[in-house]
Amino acid sequence: MTESAANKAVNGEVCHRATNGVKPGRNGFVKNHYHYKQQKNCYAEEKVYHTACNGGVYSRPFIESFEETPMFVAVLTYMGYGILTIFGYLRDFLRDWKIEKCHIAREREQQKDFVPLYQDFENFYTRNLYMRIRDNWNRPICSVPGAKMDLVERISYDYNWTFDYTGRVVKDVINMGSYNYLGFAENTGPCANAAAQVTMNYGVGIGSTRQEIGNLDKHEELEKLVAAFLGVESAMAFGMGFATNSMNIPALAGKGCLILSDELNHASLVLGARLSGSTIRVFKHNNMQSLEKLLRDAIVNGQPRTHRPWKKILILVEGIYSMEGSIVRLPEVIALKKKYKAYLYLDEAHSIGALGPSGRGVVDYFGLDPRDVDVMMGTFTKSFGAAGGYIGGKKELIDYLRTHSHSAVYATSMSPPVVEQIITSMKCIMGEDGTTMGRERVQQLAENTVYFRRRLQEMGFIIYGNSDSPVVPMMLYMPAKIGAFGREMLKRNIGVVVVGFPATPIIESRARFCVSAAHTKEMLDTALSMISEVGDLLQLKYSRHRILPSLDRPFDETTYEENED
Repeated sequence: MTESAANKAVNGEVCHRATNGVKPGRNGFVKNHYHYKQQKNCYAEEKVYHTACNGGVYSRPFIESFEETPMFVAVLTYMGYGILTIFGYLRDFLRDWKIEKCHIAREREQQKDFVPLYQDFENFYTRNLYMRIRDNWNRPICSVPGAKMDLVERISYDYNWTFDYTGRVVKDVINMGSYNYLGFAENTGPCANAAAQVTMNYGVGIGSTRQEIGNLDKHEELEKLVAAFLGVESAMAFGMGFATNSMNIPALAGKGCLILSDELNHASLVLGARLSGSTIRVFKHNNMQSLEKLLRDAIVNGQPRTHRPWKKILILVEGIYSMEGSIVRLPEVIALKKKYKAYLYLDEAHSIGALGPSGRGVVDYFGLDPRDVDVMMGTFTKSFGAAGGYIGGKKELIDYLRTHSHSAVYATSMSPPVVEQIITSMKCIMGEDGTTMGRERVQQLAENTVYFRRRLQEMGFIIYGNSDSPVVPMMLYMPAKIGAFGREMLKRNIGVVVVGFPATPIIESRARFCVSAAHTKEMLDTALSMISEVGDLLQLKYSRHRILPSLDRPFDETTYEENED
């Protein structure tokens, strides 16, 4: 597709940006502003940062919670990192004098006059902080990553530099960390049976690229199904979700183009933007004022030095941000995109299958027209329990990518059983399997999400994100509590993911829960009970705005509808 052909895909319709009516603070968030909503016999208090329902842009309330870090907790967190840093330098001093053994990779003595392969300062965090809590990551599992899983037990005798396996398996650990949003990560049922049958017919590997002799009829079927599922003209599948972004953005933008990227975009989007050679400008997370200012400046000033118009302006956003649990303000982004005649690249890695009444992602969630999004990207690794990614859009866009995308030209085709897993699970969500199981799973995920988030808030934890996001970050803050929380939860047979610096800001370490449709109410209640117990043990209930607990009610559609209202 040529530049002129690509530019024809933009809808020139002008829409006015919806405004909040509330002056935003730093990072675009409205601080200390609350929205009280009355439910039957209880009051729920939630912090509102973006509520833009005016002008008909939003068809439903848009409520996101990002409670500020308490000052006392912030001070203690900085002090904790300061103490760790001081002791880190002390330990490095002892290592330099051979008093303490260092296990980190470093140059041999005879290489000291050469350019160093390893930068000591860059590895400071790894040596002295990360290693202390390394046992919380890379835990090997030996089962399907479903609602429950089995972990291989390991121990360390040298402070997490190396691990030894005990031979014992920790059974039936409740899995609160995998992206198994709809519960399709399973080894029984129609998806597993279909994948097994395709393995018998086609084998496991392809041994070629799509452009050579690696294009199966199953690949063609998958792409037609994805296009129908998304409501777009055409779609293309790729074998790796990360490469779907990093290898296709360079094919869509290049020198003389401008990319406007959300500051919290995934590393694959960031890498793809850098590889494209385009000029990159970053706007504050989900802040439409920041995005519009960059768009306006780009239109007025053009390219640096020459002031020529940009060849393309491409906006990069995600559906659900996996570290924040927030949902993109898509109606406003589309309005700005139309107003300034830019392109929109939407990454739905976490939102496809997990949002919307039909599980069709954030576009379905807001009730928007898929044609308003120029490039719809997503992955099959989360809600579909498989691997790979896709890009959907106009036919001319997909035809262009088939000949210009590095992933299409050089990467080996998707494995047939993986393709069949996607096809079967997607048909289940669409109802084409003749059952209502897919829709029930989408509904169950929504109910579980509302229930889990509400209970955490009632307990007094600070949680981030949108009230409908199945990604639930719970704030830990202090570095010592990162490792302690992960270990204490595993002692209670709950598997969780903990995240710290540099993946998050230094004072915003957190545990990230991923809710699944496969979780039963009993599993969630068990996990919540253990989280509350560990929260009391480690003093993690930081919230100053705890909502009152609701009355005990059955976990049914009525409960979900009341919370949704």
